Amino acid sequence: MDLGIRGRRALVNGGSAGMGRGAALALAREGCEVFISARGSQRLEETCRAIAAETGAKVHPLVADHASDEGRAAILSAIPDPDIFVATCAPPPFTGDFRTVSREEFEKSVATALLSPIDYIKAVTGPMVERKWGRIVNISTGAAKYPAAMRVLSGPPRAALANYCHAISKELAPHNVTINSVLPGMHHTPGIEDVLGPRAAANGRTYDEEVDAFVKAVRLPAGRFGDAEDLGVLVAMFCSAQASYVTGQSLVVDGGIGTSTF
Repeated sequence: MDLGIRGRRALVNGGSAGMGRGAALALAREGCEVFISARGSQRLEETCRAIAAETGAKVHPLVADHASDEGRAAILSAIPDPDIFVATCAPPPFTGDFRTVSREEFEKSVATALLSPIDYIKAVTGPMVERKWGRIVNISTGAAKYPAAMRVLSGPPRAALANYCHAISKELAPHNVTINSVLPGMHHTPGIEDVLGPRAAANGRTYDEEVDAFVKAVRLPAGRFGDAEDLGVLVAMFCSAQASYVTGQSLVVDGGIGTSTF
């Protein structure tokens, strides 16, 4: 299916790995020119080369911390007027006792997962409104809809982001600018490997065995973790020409573990 976005310019923040990379790859496959930001140059440049080689698309690395003022200025100077903006970030760590989570940890999470995407949204929507076309997608977390104590650094700021995006979607819709979110559950990403890898070693198991134990412990209906590239395709769907009538929404992608019908 042709998503009707060939030739569009897309900015993907945090796209060197995981679900951000999946989104960048899906957009490149659709013929978009893609700008990918990340803090680490080596993995970012390798990702851009690999995506360009596979798809034939123009893919540009932007080495910057997108959550910082300096990084945002550098990124927006390279592409101030993207047709498509995809926001994601490295997930914060799982937490134990909520009472041990410091104020500094909360402030960092809010700055990265809420305030940073808001700053970009405010910057890129002006040109989108002027051209009467724009797509914004946040790669968020299922914990924004289904709170969990171990995800208190992740769910609350992204729930606030969903609220903000729904509110402004009504101002953007008359200009053919949409803003939506995907709320993933457990997916295979380098970030999850960093979380479960040490746990697997401590339990004397491989990563795959640890994933299987996690799936069984939480009774995940799909019986497995999701694939980051599959999630990227859903991001591209929200960016499509055909999705112009969908805005202000959050799509849960969690393998069926959620308990809501809407």
